[in-house]
Amino acid sequence: MTEPARASSTVVGVDAGTRGLREADHLVRDLADRLGLPDDTLACTHLIRTEDEPHVALSFGLPPDAGDATAWTTWSDLARADGVGVAAGARRLGPGHRSDAAAEAAARHAAGRSGRAVLYVGVATLTGTVTVGDMLARTAIDAISVLAHPIEPVESDLVETRDHVRPEWRDGVLTLTTTAVARDRYAPFEIPDPTPCCADHD
Repeated sequence: MTEPARASSTVVGVDAGTRGLREADHLVRDLADRLGLPDDTLACTHLIRTEDEPHVALSFGLPPDAGDATAWTTWSDLARADGVGVAAGARRLGPGHRSDAAAEAAARHAAGRSGRAVLYVGVATLTGTVTVGDMLARTAIDAISVLAHPIEPVESDLVETRDHVRPEWRDGVLTLTTTAVARDRYAPFEIPDPTPCCADHD
């Protein structure tokens, strides 16, 4: 198995008031590119439930050797340019309600309490159909569970990735929830949006 992604030395929360998961996924990738984040960054989405504005915030777990990506100036420039909330530890920038949500996202990620991973070690290898063994050995995913199923998949079982694999933190373990699609064959519970059959019509 790869080095646990939770070994991050710094977790930065970002809140731009993003409305949905699809938009949040795009923002994660955009920020990773714009800020030059390392390939082993673990980036997650977090549902922020408020009476006025339920939305999605982001968190970025940065490895110990992330260099400039951990510099506070990198993130403060983002807050000033885009008007978003940013938080890391006790440090906060941006509008108060945004930085509060960013801090909540960072805290959840750091504790392994919740968070839906979009970028993580090995995610680029999860295309087509892969074995459970390869998924666990080559990516940051720690465990695979099957919804409403009492047994765990074995290494030789297959996972139909649909090119969309979003594991989530569960009690400090990055876990992919799947559904059984055939004997010894599974697929991620989260379906791509748009689904592959509709993607060309977006």
